[in-house]
Parts: sequence; C-alpha cells; structure tokens
Amino acid sequence: MKKMLLLYLVIIGAYVLYALNFFYGKSQSAGAGDSAALVGSLDEKYVMVTFQSGIDYWKSVIKGFEDAAQVLGVSVEYRGSTQYDVREQVTVLEQVIAQKPAGIALTVMNPEALTPSIDKAVDAGIPVVLFDSGAPDSKAYSLLATDNYNAGVTAARTMARLIGGKGEVGVVTLPNQLNHQERTNGFRDTIRSEYPEMTIVAVEDGKGDRIVSRDAAIAILDQYPDVKGIFNTDAVGGVGVADAVRLRQRQNQVKIVAFDTDKVTLDMVRQGEIDATLAQGTWNMGYWSLLYLFHLHHGLVTPDSGQTADASPLPVYVDTGISVVTRENVDHYYVK
Repeated sequence: MKKMLLLYLVIIGAYVLYALNFFYGKSQSAGAGDSAALVGSLDEKYVMVTFQSGIDYWKSVIKGFEDAAQVLGVSVEYRGSTQYDVREQVTVLEQVIAQKPAGIALTVMNPEALTPSIDKAVDAGIPVVLFDSGAPDSKAYSLLATDNYNAGVTAARTMARLIGGKGEVGVVTLPNQLNHQERTNGFRDTIRSEYPEMTIVAVEDGKGDRIVSRDAAIAILDQYPDVKGIFNTDAVGGVGVADAVRLRQRQNQVKIVAFDTDKVTLDMVRQGEIDATLAQGTWNMGYWSLLYLFHLHHGLVTPDSGQTADASPLPVYVDTGISVVTRENVDHYYVK
C-alpha cells in the first residue's frame, strides 16, 4: 500500500512539474516574441527636428531619443534650424522629408507655418510625432509636452510666494509660439484670479535670445521702477533677464522666475541670481517620441484620427511634467 501511495505521489509530482514547465515555456515564448517585435535595424533611421539647434535645452531631449534608439536597435539623426527663424525650420523639415526617414520627431516653432509640411510628411507615409510645442490642426499623431498652461499657473504661484502676493510683475516671452502663449496665459489668468494685489504691467518679446531678452527686461525695469518680479518663459531668456536686473542693480528688489534647466540657468539659480526656474520632463519627450514613431512605422498603432482621437493604443497627448527648481534643490537638476 505504501509503495502504491509513493508511486501516485511521484506521478502527481511529475505531472505538476510538466504543467509548470509547459506554461512557463509558453509565457517565455510569448515574452520573447513581444520583445522581438520591438527590435528594428540600423538602416531604419528616425530624425529629430528642432529650432535653435545649439541651445542646451535640447540636450536632454536628444539624450532620451538616443537612449530609445539603443533599446530599439535603430538609427537616429538630429537636425534643426540654427536660429529662431521659422523659414529656416521649414526648410530643414522639408529637407528631412525628402530623405524619407522612418519617422520624424518635431518641435514646432510656429504651428501655422509648419502644419503644411507636417501634413505633407504624413501624407507621404512618414509618421510625425510632436514634442515640446505642438501644431493642433496638423495630421501629426501625438504631442508629448509640458502642460504649458499649468506651467504658467505654477510660475504665477511661485512668483506670488517670492514677492509676498502683491506688486507689479512683468513677462518676457515668445508671443508667436504656442507653448509660450500658453505659459503666459496660465501666468496671467492665475494672477488675475488668485492674487488681486498683483498686476502684470508688461509682456515683452524676448525672441528666445539672451541679448534681446536682456533688453526687453531693461525696458520693463526702466518703464516700471516699482516692478517686483519678471517671469521668463523660455530656456535662454531667463539668463538675459538676470543680466538686466544686475545691470540695473536691482538684485535685491526684483525676483526672477525662469524656465528650463540649461547649465547657465542652473548656475544662476545656485548663485541666487535667478530665484526659481521650472524644469520640464525633456528626457521623456525624446525617449517616448521615438517609441511612438517606432510603433507607427511598424504598424503597431493605427493613426486613425491623429490628435483628435478619443481612444488609441497610445495616448495622443502626454503631459511630461513640471517641477520647481530653487537654490535648495538645484544640484539635483544638473545633467550627470
């Protein structure tokens, strides 16, 4: 009897081991198949297109794009206009389209000017994903970017905390670029609705340039001697605003809220010349832009309705996040 019981236990144990091995093998095979589906080839090239290609802001975005390329086993290229010039960016984009890449990740300097070229690429079968700044009326599949209106809200609350919730403030921005319009609108609306003792006295065009932004800030400081703070909406202009405050010897009187985390801006935050700056999820923009393009190129996603889709295997809009950088936490934001 004991021998029979032992035999049954051995048979049952063998069956259990067989079943576990069978199902584990199937799951491993499925995993291997899924992984293989997300591997491209080096002759599969994706291109990122920006404007002002030399600024530090794009470095983290490009790093994310390159990191994704390593994961997927594909090639990437970086192109961009050298200046803040929409005609030059259109020319660069048209040159990239002529190369017929596997996909294009694009940040849009001017939606109206870039939309025809975006649509041309999509109609030619080249997937386009937008990051940082969008073109909502285009055929691009998606936008991965900061919620720029909310960033303006955060900037307004940060400024209010710095100046005690009362006083005159100014803005230096890029009025013709959608993401900067949204940041300015969020800042303005929040001041009006939450801080009745604060007033925006001037909104100036800094053209995304340190010198132009410096001169715009000087104009604000000279025209409104009681101004207590200036919010700058772009990656370069905050440094120019700090230059202006220093030149007018107003360092202890005018608070500065800047945008983005290029090294010069972070250095000025560390030194106390800029009081706060807003950090975007730039690496996420680059990394997930390439993942999206890969899915589109390989037919793993069907771009039925572009940015207007109600349901999609991949979100058509992704908020890549914002955080406030101050002297207390600035060391965490330097690129390692």
